[in-house]
Amino acid sequence: MAKIKPSKGAPYARILGVGGYRPTRVVPNEVILETIESSDEWIRSRSGIETRHWASDEETVAQMSIEASGKAIADAGISVEQIGGVIVSTVSHFKQTPAVATEIADKLGTDRAAAFDISAGCAGFGYGLTLAKGMIVEGSAEYVLVIGVERLSDLTDLEDRATAFLFGDGAGAVVVGPSQEPAIGPTVWGSEGDKSDTIKQTVPWTDYRDGTVEKFPAITQEGQAVFRWAVFEMAKVAQQALDAAGITADDLDVFIPHQANVRIIDSMVKTLKLPEHVTVARDIRTTGNTSAASIPLAMERLLATGEAKSGDTALVIGFGAGLVYAATVVTLP
Repeated sequence: MAKIKPSKGAPYARILGVGGYRPTRVVPNEVILETIESSDEWIRSRSGIETRHWASDEETVAQMSIEASGKAIADAGISVEQIGGVIVSTVSHFKQTPAVATEIADKLGTDRAAAFDISAGCAGFGYGLTLAKGMIVEGSAEYVLVIGVERLSDLTDLEDRATAFLFGDGAGAVVVGPSQEPAIGPTVWGSEGDKSDTIKQTVPWTDYRDGTVEKFPAITQEGQAVFRWAVFEMAKVAQQALDAAGITADDLDVFIPHQANVRIIDSMVKTLKLPEHVTVARDIRTTGNTSAASIPLAMERLLATGEAKSGDTALVIGFGAGLVYAATVVTLP
């Protein structure tokens, strides 16, 4: 029996650079109130959201990703040709095939990088990060680009009082590369498909195509059910990620949860008993819920503003439609 030659990858992987792109149009709550019966105070108290960004026709999923990726590659200090993999997490690229990752890889100028899309909702960045880590340690790529990108304004029902104010657009990207020491911890991830109806697309695309429904499909959710699940179950997952990394809350410098709702974030901080010194991302206030893009966008902003610094230890956790989740501890680039 022939013996397969073992892979020769890096001993570990780390995030080397981060970049973000937010569309130029800023949408305040007053615009949302034109189509739903609510108030600015209600939206802020329920979600923490004050403004969000909505993409123009020119700010496509691919274009926003390219902008964010260019910044991440420059931040990592490598050339585009060194990128061996492009992983894109999105639910708002409306071509079933080919994967938008292939277009991004080509337009960036990579040297035939492996490229594919994943659909893991708001946990998509964590899923992509885990796959990238595996590629680098296994040796199939030296540097991998992980992108979270959404144009959720295309999937927002502006007449749905429960969700019209939630969603925003944007792209966040990181470059993952080799490391001589652990800098991306074990991932705690999973799914609870029995709760999939709590966050979902209203109807399949085929219903709209066949004229069964006249309204374009949108994302809907059962707010209270999602809130309870996120607060009680995801705090447990976050703690499991800390345990898997062999650290405690006292060892953390930064907490970057999916930017779903500021009340969820605050409740998780309390449940995890995070010390006062831990910087907590609350990018949702001016960015809204950008699903797969929310964690890298929040990471980029914390580093850009100086609220977090290179080398800080951060806990990241994403959770959403599926219901799926992914949490890990990382060293910031």
